Amino acid sequence: MDQDKIKKLRQEIRHHDRKYYVEDQPEITDSEYDRLYRELEKFEKQFPSLVTPDSPTQRIAGEPLKEFKQVAHRVPMLSLENAYSPEELLEFEKRIHRNLKPREVVEYVIELKIDGVAINLEYERGVFIHGSTRGDGVKGDDITVNLKTIKSLPLYLENGEGIYLLEVRGEVYIDRKGFEKLNKEKSRNGDALMANPRNAAAGSLKLLDPREVAKRPLNLFVHGIGHREGINWPTHYSALEALKHMGFRVSPFIKVVRNMKDAVKVCKEWEEKREKLGFEVDGLVIKVNQFTQQGVLGSTTKSPRWAIAYKFQSKQATTQLKDIEVQVGRTGTLTPVAILKPVELSGSTISRATLHNEDEIKRKDIRIGDRVILEKGGEVIPKVVKVVESVRTGKEKVFAMPGHCPVCSSAVIKEEGEVATRCENVRCPAQVERRIRHFASRNAMDIDGLGDAIISQLVERGMVRDYTDLYSLDKKSIADIERMAEKSAQNLIEAIVRSKETTFARFIFALGIRHVGIHAAEVLGARFRTMEKLSHSSLEELEAIPEIGPTMAQSIFRFFRSKDTSKVLARFKKAGIKIAVSKVTKAQKFGGLKFVLTGSLDGFTRGEAERLIEKLGGKVSSSVSKKTDYVVAGHDPGSKLDRARKLRIKTLSEKEFKALWK
Repeated sequence: MDQDKIKKLRQEIRHHDRKYYVEDQPEITDSEYDRLYRELEKFEKQFPSLVTPDSPTQRIAGEPLKEFKQVAHRVPMLSLENAYSPEELLEFEKRIHRNLKPREVVEYVIELKIDGVAINLEYERGVFIHGSTRGDGVKGDDITVNLKTIKSLPLYLENGEGIYLLEVRGEVYIDRKGFEKLNKEKSRNGDALMANPRNAAAGSLKLLDPREVAKRPLNLFVHGIGHREGINWPTHYSALEALKHMGFRVSPFIKVVRNMKDAVKVCKEWEEKREKLGFEVDGLVIKVNQFTQQGVLGSTTKSPRWAIAYKFQSKQATTQLKDIEVQVGRTGTLTPVAILKPVELSGSTISRATLHNEDEIKRKDIRIGDRVILEKGGEVIPKVVKVVESVRTGKEKVFAMPGHCPVCSSAVIKEEGEVATRCENVRCPAQVERRIRHFASRNAMDIDGLGDAIISQLVERGMVRDYTDLYSLDKKSIADIERMAEKSAQNLIEAIVRSKETTFARFIFALGIRHVGIHAAEVLGARFRTMEKLSHSSLEELEAIPEIGPTMAQSIFRFFRSKDTSKVLARFKKAGIKIAVSKVTKAQKFGGLKFVLTGSLDGFTRGEAERLIEKLGGKVSSSVSKKTDYVVAGHDPGSKLDRARKLRIKTLSEKEFKALWK
């Protein structure tokens, strides 16, 4: 009887939570709601064994956390490619159609791009089990207890029968009124004010005490799904509708259009009326609606090929460009940076801005001493938009990229067809510090204790000229470094020794190959398994991997064809680095392989075969191309089999297909 009473109370409170926080249509007064909540608390205190994780009383945990743990996303949270003009959106549509069947109809879903913090929510059998930040796209911080404080986040899914597992993607934000109220309270308490709503939301979710998070006016919109088991929606829009019925707060401003020209009209409309919203948006997100088409289009390691973000024109400011400095990046790229007279822009003080490269400076005719117009590209990185030529005095100076590296004085090069100017001296101090910092990082060789200050001193003293020199260090030489006690030196040497045994993916990532992140390193590790195979791979082999785009493939190919790389790899081998051969797990067996199915199969339906290939890490395409690895041919195969033979693509019978994965 008591169990039934508790269950009924929870259902009633959940109903009123949804009416108040999600639908904005309260049915009872605050005092009536408080009475129900107190009654549930009383029953749960009497019968603690009946308390469940999805109970409304479990939203706020009691004790502060010591730190956030890392949690892996079941499906990577990729970033979106950006477009800043209608022309870029139309070019995006052309790319979509190039990868689909001729004259195939494509619907697009248009949603507001909330200026908040991307999060991933995971539900198991309808119950919220944990939530995390986007992080690096593959792993993020586990902020479950903080997310539970958000009243619009359902702890239990309504109408979610049959769904075993579901990842839901969304954006946590603070609306304009909530932000103003938060800053007023901070002002009264004499605390530093928050710069903008997005920073306020991000800072709130990073608080280690969930009781403090509960005081922040956080809210949530969900906008997509990741991994799911037990349900399969045909379109993105139908998935959003289903999420709405489950109790999630989905933006009401969603539109489905049949072509990109209509999408452009919607973008222009929102450009005018975005300020009327009660929360900050920095653009619109345009997604291909059909999930099957999304699957065909696929993604790179960084972004899906079926979605794009249209960014609104940024708020601008003007100031004086006092000087141009040249920085040298970890990969040797020389980047000109504008030194500005400090100016306020979008809630922060800007004194530096990227100028990207020499070609960009020439195109915009930017000179030292100019008055310039600034904006935040993508609302994050400040950039110089253009020069106010009408106020020039004639004293402005034309900038020229130096012919030698400003750090090591080596001659710099600019390859034909590239905009970047680079220093190729692998022992350039600017590169060495950044390379070692990257090499020793957690996702790379994970050398604990090798911090920025230690790295700087090792480089300044000439003890380390590239990352292979780390394995020549000894305890005595490290102990002589400022603020390094004998015990600390011993711990660092032990950490360096431990790093000699590592995985292939970590080692690839540690090398700092341009464009290669941790996920791309894992893809390469699963595909090639050994350094010898990877270092001798052809450009065609690299470009054939779906997750590796042409730019990344070129970068990997050049890196391993460099004489300097060969010398470095030889030195690593001499130092005793042991790289574990990547094992091909069942989940990775088809990693990076592209399949095309034609004809009917005896042991599978078409959908079952596609799901099996995807489960084993492969990709399924609807058309045969030079990038296809296998064509699986059943009974009565169509023209795809003829094309496969013409292109000399390997064809498999159903029996051969089964033998491939068993």
